[in-house]
Amino acid sequence: MADIKKPLMGMSLYELKEVAKSLGMPAFTGGQMAKWLYTQHVKSIDEMTNISKTNRERLAEEYTIGCMEPIDCQVSKDGTIKYLFPTATGKHVETVYIPDHDRATLCVSSQVGCKMNCLFCQTGKQGFEESLTTTDILNQIYSLPEREKLTNIVFMGQGEPMDNLDNVLKVTQVMTADYGYAWSPKRITVSSVGIRKKLQRFLDESDCHVAISMHSPIPEQRAQLMPAERGMSIVEVVDLMRNYDFTHQRRLSFEYIMFKGVNDTTTHAREIVKLVEGLECRFNLIRFHPIPNVDLQGTDDHHIENFRDYLTNHGVFTTIRASRGQDIFAACGLLSTAKKIEEERKRREQQ
Repeated sequence: MADIKKPLMGMSLYELKEVAKSLGMPAFTGGQMAKWLYTQHVKSIDEMTNISKTNRERLAEEYTIGCMEPIDCQVSKDGTIKYLFPTATGKHVETVYIPDHDRATLCVSSQVGCKMNCLFCQTGKQGFEESLTTTDILNQIYSLPEREKLTNIVFMGQGEPMDNLDNVLKVTQVMTADYGYAWSPKRITVSSVGIRKKLQRFLDESDCHVAISMHSPIPEQRAQLMPAERGMSIVEVVDLMRNYDFTHQRRLSFEYIMFKGVNDTTTHAREIVKLVEGLECRFNLIRFHPIPNVDLQGTDDHHIENFRDYLTNHGVFTTIRASRGQDIFAACGLLSTAKKIEEERKRREQQ
């Protein structure tokens, strides 16, 4: 069996220089590779035309770019597009492109499946399969047809980013480094349910925005919705956030999906106000759209607005996130679950 070629996409400038030196090329060739990758977005090593043909051939013997086009997409009537990208191991992850006037946000995935098993999440129903490599994560941006239109990236797709922290940090490094995409960290938001030590490490090592999945301010109830509460409670998460400065460029937000008769009462609003008192943050209220085999319903718009008004009137900056892509089921996990079912059906038919 031939050796599998290693992907260049996702490597740091230091790593690219080490690749060059290991192949007997001058170190500055690594800088040339970085420009071809992160500025020109080449699809083959042969396109790196300011590197000699001999060196390109030598490089191509052991390395490849690593980019892979999406294999499927669904387009919503509101312009939202859900893409299905392959991974290097032959699995699939979802990426959602969300245009909105002068903004265009990409919701990227960090894992295939997820260990967190939140009650309301389709990805959690898949179970955990694997963490994405740096190449797999970055490819969702690199190979996106609308890449040049992007203004923001959010790590809110499939998987828990803190459970794949090394690779997530490496991607954000490439995104913000001068040799990479040179984005400001404030254009990137990384979400988390809250994982002890890893969340703190992210806050220490990154300047990107952070979004915490709360969904209930009451620990006992949150544990029923989100088993991760038992590992790091929402009270501990908020206490950790108080050690960091969110009064300037960096932003802290809390994601709050609203479930009818579950977490949408005045009691919940009151507990939120108490929990985050004195903390510079904002809340994003999110409409819930039912998923198969989950006995939860979404709160109606009137009650969501009342909830927002209570928080706002008590000093908590709160917005209601617009629902996007509902006609294509843009919630993460549905398209990749369908793909997985289709592949399993084909395997059975071939047996």
